[in-house]
Amino acid sequence: MSPATPSNPSTPSTPAFQELVAEAVAAPTEGWDFSWFEGRATEERPSWGYGRAMGERLAEAEAALDIQTGGGEVLASAWELPRLTVATEGWPPNVAKATALLHPRGAVVVASPEDAPLPFADAAFDLVVSRHPVTAHWTEIARVLAPGGTYFAQHVGPRSVYELVEYLLGPQPEANRSARHPDRERAGAEAAGLEIVDLRAERLRMEFHDIGAVVHFLRKVVWMVPGFTVEQYRTRLLDLHERIVAEGPFVAHSSRHLIEARRT
Repeated sequence: MSPATPSNPSTPSTPAFQELVAEAVAAPTEGWDFSWFEGRATEERPSWGYGRAMGERLAEAEAALDIQTGGGEVLASAWELPRLTVATEGWPPNVAKATALLHPRGAVVVASPEDAPLPFADAAFDLVVSRHPVTAHWTEIARVLAPGGTYFAQHVGPRSVYELVEYLLGPQPEANRSARHPDRERAGAEAAGLEIVDLRAERLRMEFHDIGAVVHFLRKVVWMVPGFTVEQYRTRLLDLHERIVAEGPFVAHSSRHLIEARRT
């Protein structure tokens, strides 16, 4: 996307811009509760219904691990949890939120950095789940799965929300654009000794209806524009605000894939 002409900060819509941004900056970002976006942004959901399918597998498992659980909201949505259910999370505010949400369900939350080895014994779980992990550490996933155990997850795919990323950062290298490709996920899983059972990908329409939704999204999903601050990107954000006011919602597309793999 070519750069837009910078807007004049004295335009009549500037007060609205400042108010929307201030509201977004004040909003809490911990956990994976996206209710703040109600009426301000929309995103299509994948056809496979990850939460429901995850719940079905959890109901049949004996020992389950949820990797990078966030605030625990997705795991807590399951109607039945195995007798042994553990979740990992690396960000301290999320650890506290997940603990408060999952302990009443009998699940244990373990504080563990996302790039560290999983703090569990070999073959400890017959089911490992994850929704939108930052990185899938395939060798560790395979190690903690018991023989015949299953990894069932929904991952973020390549070029997810890149319309917004490149609006702020400009065109990205092809290596960045193709990262998280399902074919790479397949290769990584198979190299770790896992057998792919199911792999499906979809691109899904997103709409941002005001600049506050954009700012809150970038503060919450921190890997989209690493180090994002309003101050650093104020000019581009103001341009985007003017565009939304004049033309309607900013449209982007998320990328998701469902992956199910079995330890042989």
